[in-house]
Amino acid sequence: MEPSQEYLDRGTDQLALFHYPFPDSAPTMAVLWPAMGVPARYYRRFAAQLTAAGLAVTVVDLRGTGASSPRPSRASRYGLAELTDDVDAVLEHLKPVRAGRRTLLVGHSLGGQACALHLAARGATSDVAGLALLAVGLPYWRSYARGRQTRILAMTQTLAAGSALLGVWPGWAFGGRQARGVIRDWAFTARVGRYPRLDGVDVEAALARVTTPVLAVDMEGDQYTPPGTVDKLTSKLTSAKVLRERYSAAEAGGPIDHFTWAKSGAALAGRVAAWSATL
Repeated sequence: MEPSQEYLDRGTDQLALFHYPFPDSAPTMAVLWPAMGVPARYYRRFAAQLTAAGLAVTVVDLRGTGASSPRPSRASRYGLAELTDDVDAVLEHLKPVRAGRRTLLVGHSLGGQACALHLAARGATSDVAGLALLAVGLPYWRSYARGRQTRILAMTQTLAAGSALLGVWPGWAFGGRQARGVIRDWAFTARVGRYPRLDGVDVEAALARVTTPVLAVDMEGDQYTPPGTVDKLTSKLTSAKVLRERYSAAEAGGPIDHFTWAKSGAALAGRVAAWSATL
């Protein structure tokens, strides 16, 4: 199943959007946002499985990743606020396709955080029917097992220091090439367990007012987003109905981790589709 591709201008950047063929009768439009440094093409199998489950699907490359351009450089000035605004811009662009369908945001890792923050920023004006968080958590160092806490803190803050010094994160061993603002904001959440103010907005308080239903799934064997980090994020969504689940290796048909669940996600795609039908 080959998706069609288009670009959406975002100031100095372009976002690549991949639209998978779907029947006109599809009742739900799913917009999938990837993890940090992971290109949209990595989700081709999962997108096809969501489509087979009856959803219309678009996958978006995050800024500077995959087919989105340009690659992050010292000139890149964006951070989590801009990634959050990108969610709003894509939904606005897709309004003609979304018309007459419920809209489901599907996020993986950093992409899921941007989706949650979009809902916080838009509040009651959002027309999103549901948010599926797949391996999405807040990487607060105290949310990890005791033996990993200091390593997580050291790793995240080393990346922040390195990206500040170099002006860009080169992608050494983790995360792919990233704008320093993205690493800065991500490392802040890892250090203090909350989000920074984004464009002057207290998104921590705004998250508590989100009422959009949420499906939050952790993955068995996830080395980066263990259950405690998912619980840390969902604990901020105090006004939303949150369905908290796990995707097991048995369901996937073999071992999975933070990334490989997307290659073995048929059962999960069915679960997401079934949940979206209840919204």
